[in-house]
Amino acid sequence: MPIELPIRPLTAQSFASFGDVIEADPSTMRLINGGTTERFHGLFSPEIAGEGARVIVNIFRGQPRAFPYEIGMMERHPFGSQSFSPLSGRQFLVAVSPDENGKPGAPQVFLAAPHQGVNYRRNTWHHPLMAIGEVSDFLVVDRDGPGNNLEEVFFETPFVIREPQI
Repeated sequence: MPIELPIRPLTAQSFASFGDVIEADPSTMRLINGGTTERFHGLFSPEIAGEGARVIVNIFRGQPRAFPYEIGMMERHPFGSQSFSPLSGRQFLVAVSPDENGKPGAPQVFLAAPHQGVNYRRNTWHHPLMAIGEVSDFLVVDRDGPGNNLEEVFFETPFVIREPQI
């Protein structure tokens, strides 16, 4: 029988051990372009490893998940971080797991606001993109290059999440 997981709001503090929350942080703001633009600076730093690796920018188009939704697996990227920033103005779900001896532990699920993105640190266990409600586009900063940058692990007992209250 699947184990039900609670959904928590996404905050920088609650997500800190997995990566970065990408949002307009007033402490990083500086005015540029003659004072006409607010720049929120250095919100995260992409990580890449391996000879021939490079940072790339993609658009991912996520199909909405049906609820209740079963989380049966997690993935991680050993050679680079991966970030997701919503372009469609919609909330999305983020599921991450602590590493337990090279395998993902029990997932934690967060509800990201339409103005929030996430950067998964290198080797962070996470579930693939989970759009809510409608097809949604995301700007994804990722690693490209030689080597297998994907590990997947499937849970013996799946976890389930109910439809978030939006």
